[in-house]
Amino acid sequence: MTSQKNGITYADAGVDIDAGNALVERIKPAAKRTARPGTMSGLGGFGALFDLKAAGFVDPVLVAATDGVGTKLRIAIDTGNVDGIGIDLVAMCVNDLVCQGAEPLFFLDYFATGKLELDQAARIIEGIAEGCALSGCALIGGETAEMPGMYDAGDFDLAGFAVGAMERGTELPRGVAEGDVLLGLPSDGVHSNGYSLVRKIVEVSGLGWDDACPWGEGTLGAALLTPTKLYVKGAVAALRSDCVNALAHITGGGLTENLPRVLPEGLGAEIDLGAWDLPAVFKWLAAQGGMAEAELLKTFNTGIGMIAAVPQDQVEKAREAFATDGHAALEIGRIVAGAGVSYKGSLL
Repeated sequence: MTSQKNGITYADAGVDIDAGNALVERIKPAAKRTARPGTMSGLGGFGALFDLKAAGFVDPVLVAATDGVGTKLRIAIDTGNVDGIGIDLVAMCVNDLVCQGAEPLFFLDYFATGKLELDQAARIIEGIAEGCALSGCALIGGETAEMPGMYDAGDFDLAGFAVGAMERGTELPRGVAEGDVLLGLPSDGVHSNGYSLVRKIVEVSGLGWDDACPWGEGTLGAALLTPTKLYVKGAVAALRSDCVNALAHITGGGLTENLPRVLPEGLGAEIDLGAWDLPAVFKWLAAQGGMAEAELLKTFNTGIGMIAAVPQDQVEKAREAFATDGHAALEIGRIVAGAGVSYKGSLL
């Protein structure tokens, strides 16, 4: 009996196991620096372990979040500027977790591509590790999927998964009341929502990613890839000070859609649009796209990346908590009787 061998390997089919192993070894130091109390295992196992008791929890409730960075990836791929996109991925997940009252504990990523490019993948995952380090969250695992035939050359996709915890009975929102002060935490630009519209507006403008940024220094592509701001450490400090009734992460849907998600029935929010200056990137997008103010407010964060609802007698304590992580909390409105979000003044 003879055996026939055709000599075809997995690498011939487009999947390089050795490259995947090399990537794991390269990113281990980046993951290791994100270790925090509770971390039990490093990369490379079939699963990742985390010890809630070692993290200091007595009666914990787990909170999970998953997200991506949308078509902002297209700009990162087209420009080759992939170093900050991992921070975006972490931020989109952990900024959501703190709005539930949870402290982010650990993070896992999913990176998929047609052909694994070691340097590109390492830069992306090192960015993820940086985002985790900045938010006190351990990068304890992930998946790198090389899938030839599924993605065009150079393309990739990212997804993130974060798990946090809080002591039972401390979840947000809670106790939101008429008269509560709304503190807005400034954003670092567009963050990671609305990029399908951003890309359309750039196309209409006739500019390319390598052209000079019309409102600032550097290229247009680099400016639009400014990473999403992480609000975690300041928010966790505020949670520990017990000085906030609600937190709202201002993502897709802008102020108009996200703030009502944390308001109880019978209460609304009144926002003073004159309380902050509209960042130049949004002025440019609005002008190039001929956008009405209402459309701007329900599409982008317009310069406010997170909002805290705070009792009137806790405002200074909340400001001090957010300041520990470098966030200048601006008083931008109040909780009022009614529903939804109403605006006074103008951004444009």
